[in-house]
Amino acid sequence: MMQFNSPMPVVIKENNAEAMAIYVVQGGTFENDIWTISLCDGGDIIHVRTDQIKMYNNKTFDINGK
Repeated sequence: MMQFNSPMPVVIKENNAEAMAIYVVQGGTFENDIWTISLCDGGDIIHVRTDQIKMYNNKTFDINGK
């Protein structure tokens, strides 16, 4: 398990919902990792696979995810 020092902004691909990644757990050798995220709208905690989310815009790392 990897817990982030600060939550990391992500976007859910299916509905473009903004969320904050709290921690990630290895899904195994041949599977996606499992991310625990908190939705910005409502604060629900959900678990998603790596292929279901993308990084939010991050100018520091030149990521234009949204």
